[in-house]
Amino acid sequence: MKTDNIIKSAAALLTALGRICHRRPAMLLAAVTVVTAVASCAKMGQPDGGWYDETPPVIVRTTPQDKGVNVSQRKINIYFDEYIQVDNPTEKVVISPPQIEQAEIQASGKKIEVELKDSLKPNTTYTVDFSDAITDNNESNPMGNYTYTFSTGDHIDTLEVAGYVLDAQNLEPIKGILVGLYSNLSDTAFTKEPMLRVSRTDSRGKFIIKGIAAGSYRIYALQDADNNYVFNQKSEQIAYSHDVIEPTFKPDIRQDTLWLDSLHIQSIARVPYTHFLPDDIAMRAFTETQTDRYLVKSERAEPDRFTLYFSYGDSVPPEVRGLNFNSDSAFVMEYTEKMDTLTYWLRDTMLINRDTLRVELKYMATDTLGVLRLRTDTVDMLPRVSYEERMKQKEKDYEDWKKKQDRAKKRGRKYEETMPPVLLEPDYRVESEPDPDKNIIIEMPVPLIAADTSRIHLYSKHDTLWYNSPYVLRHKDGKLRTYELLGEWRPGIEYSLEIDTMAFTDIYGKVSAPYKTGFKIKTEDSYASVLVDITGMADTTVVAQLLNKSDEVVKEVSTGNGRAEFFYVAPGTYYMRMFIDSNGNGKWDTGEYAADRQPETTYYYPEKIECKAKWDMTLTWNPLSRPLFRQKPAEITKQKPEKEKTIKRRNLERAQKLGIPYPGI
Repeated sequence: MKTDNIIKSAAALLTALGRICHRRPAMLLAAVTVVTAVASCAKMGQPDGGWYDETPPVIVRTTPQDKGVNVSQRKINIYFDEYIQVDNPTEKVVISPPQIEQAEIQASGKKIEVELKDSLKPNTTYTVDFSDAITDNNESNPMGNYTYTFSTGDHIDTLEVAGYVLDAQNLEPIKGILVGLYSNLSDTAFTKEPMLRVSRTDSRGKFIIKGIAAGSYRIYALQDADNNYVFNQKSEQIAYSHDVIEPTFKPDIRQDTLWLDSLHIQSIARVPYTHFLPDDIAMRAFTETQTDRYLVKSERAEPDRFTLYFSYGDSVPPEVRGLNFNSDSAFVMEYTEKMDTLTYWLRDTMLINRDTLRVELKYMATDTLGVLRLRTDTVDMLPRVSYEERMKQKEKDYEDWKKKQDRAKKRGRKYEETMPPVLLEPDYRVESEPDPDKNIIIEMPVPLIAADTSRIHLYSKHDTLWYNSPYVLRHKDGKLRTYELLGEWRPGIEYSLEIDTMAFTDIYGKVSAPYKTGFKIKTEDSYASVLVDITGMADTTVVAQLLNKSDEVVKEVSTGNGRAEFFYVAPGTYYMRMFIDSNGNGKWDTGEYAADRQPETTYYYPEKIECKAKWDMTLTWNPLSRPLFRQKPAEITKQKPEKEKTIKRRNLERAQKLGIPYPGI
């Protein structure tokens, strides 16, 4: 608190009230009480009853002088009028040119000490951008975006460029990524030389690079993993552009609004300022596909299978040879779409009951030079639970079952003489009221050896009679254990799915039990339709996606004629995005710097879409009408802007609560 100011204000207020109330002692007594309460905030340890400190720290002096020229010393001292602190200087404070050896930044009392460890470059402008890291000790009032500048030459470079860095796939603002300029316009500079001038993005993904000399530059963004300001790891997130930037400026006018309170404007002032350009650079950051291939791990989570995890897939699976068992025709192989995770199901129960399986693996792996070469490993596969432990559990299960049957027998209830066989238990995913465009998913716990469709029956009810309804059973998306049952789902029609015993048989001979369920397809009146005319994208194949409030895909369509149609949309609030499907594979693809391939471009419809039952909505969308950094709706943007401390608002709220004037207005 600024104690003296508060006491003076309280005294002045008391004097004024005394003049008004000298003929009414009761009113004067009440006024004294109010003023005393206001003045009491000047006392230490009195958190309630007084105004919060609104004054940010003020710089008293600096050594060397701010914006000084011909500077040769590497130690900088900045002095303030009150005790200050520097919040997270490692991340928030950015020095240009970038320092290979990290500078020391310390707050001590009313002073900040900065010591540069790198040698100073001749005829170079240096900037120490504190952003909002400097605050006072009392209320953490930020000083604002302060940048200390000096030059080792005879002049200061003052040009600036600004813009935003967004995640290329979902346009999320990226916080804390480095953005830098190169005067070397060669593509190889980004991978061989440190950046010339740098900045770091804030919580909105915005960056401002300062202290730039006139000239031509290229701009890059880098999530620098090893702090060398060079892109040398595929795991580092990057963004790049071939555009050549030539910083410039012009005189301009901005409007500054002075608020009377939280709802009313007191005045709007026109303030001249220097407008630095460009200030709307949009960079799309991406992470390259990790193509270095190596065996991450191997595990045998269950006795009946083992899994190999690779960092990257290969169209040719590894060669697996048993060293303590015959591996010929011993496996059923299951693999992921990218062929980077491979599961080997053991066919033989004798192998399942063997605790240690020693296998020889031959596979292509990346060597130290980045070249794929044949590698041979020997791996022991041990289950998490030993054979003896499994046998004990089986014996316990049998004893528990036997006791249960004996109790039933003694009580004259139904019991079984022999323990029933273990059955295959498919996971039937059938909703009671599914959408007309959704199919039934059946997932098996173990690979099948047979699926007898003659034992699967689908019936539909028309009026009061049931009829056979056609269907198709197929693997889903090439997944070994997942099946999809496709039918002619008609809105408003009731269906019955009936599956006989032994419809499914797994590789160990276990069969499925009978299953029956009924469901009714929702009527068309339960849905909306969203029809979107996409302009500015002639003869371009795009994938349009309807999203929920969590930015997750609800429906997706691919189109090349400029019209995206979403049917059977449940009532609710939705959002929409699209990406240009350059290679026609129906999936968003990342970029690759060495191949000069940018990630596929994503756009967001900037408004939410309210869908109601029985409504058909027709929208027109030009994805190019807004810059990328203004497209994604705030409601589904996960990276929210950091809330600045608004001390004035807190004081105003306090005054309104107490019913007294707020002196800050």
